[in-house]
Amino acid sequence: MTDHAPIPLRELRSDCSRCAGLCCVAHSFQRSSDFAYDKPAGTPCRNLQDDFRCAIHPDLRTSGFTGCTVYECFGAGQFVTQQLFDGRTWRDDPAIAADMFAVFGTMRGLHELLWYLTEALSIDAAAPLHDEVARLRSEVADLRDAGAGPDAQARVGDLLGRVSTLARDGLHGRQARGADLTGAGLRRADLHGADLRGALLIGADLRGADLRLADLLGADLRGARLDGADLTGSLFVTLPQVAAARGDRTTRLPAGLDAPAHW
Repeated sequence: MTDHAPIPLRELRSDCSRCAGLCCVAHSFQRSSDFAYDKPAGTPCRNLQDDFRCAIHPDLRTSGFTGCTVYECFGAGQFVTQQLFDGRTWRDDPAIAADMFAVFGTMRGLHELLWYLTEALSIDAAAPLHDEVARLRSEVADLRDAGAGPDAQARVGDLLGRVSTLARDGLHGRQARGADLTGAGLRRADLHGADLRGALLIGADLRGADLRLADLLGADLRGARLDGADLTGSLFVTLPQVAAARGDRTTRLPAGLDAPAHW
């Protein structure tokens, strides 16, 4: 196992200028409220330009492509393009297209795990587990660097659960792991230190709610109202979760996350 230096969070965010439009080609999507038309996997989106930029990027939400605005590859796109394929693209070398698209999906999953593990190392209360977190992060990084992807998700999930327990120790927050809270009225609710891992919060009213140090790993926040909510220190929140929710300038987000442009 390689002793990896810490991976900067900026490398775990998408940088489209260093990618070959992989998310716009590799993935399929179906016509729905999120996408304006059907597109099979491996076919370029009709809005993808020759320079791999999106022709309607400023107007995605008003043009029927809301799904694009809540997508994040966690830096997998530029890693695949620049590191695994040495800057070559599927357009310049069609022979590599199938392999490039396949490995992109694997790398996105690994990069998301790296995001969580990097966050875990920043949680002071989880210091007793930092060595174990660092070892597992190095293992996941080795898999990434090799372009391989054996399933590490279960082990990462278990370790993050232990990190969460330490971070929320003594708070006695609400236990709602995996709960169906779709459309729930939780305005100004005290969810400080709550276990909301995997909870369905689709369309929930969380305006003004106290979500400090809540575990939101995998929680579905699509359409949830976060106006005025306090997510300071919330655990394992990702850019796609935030982008799928509805907040405003009074929403307080965890460190390292910026409010989406469409809020």
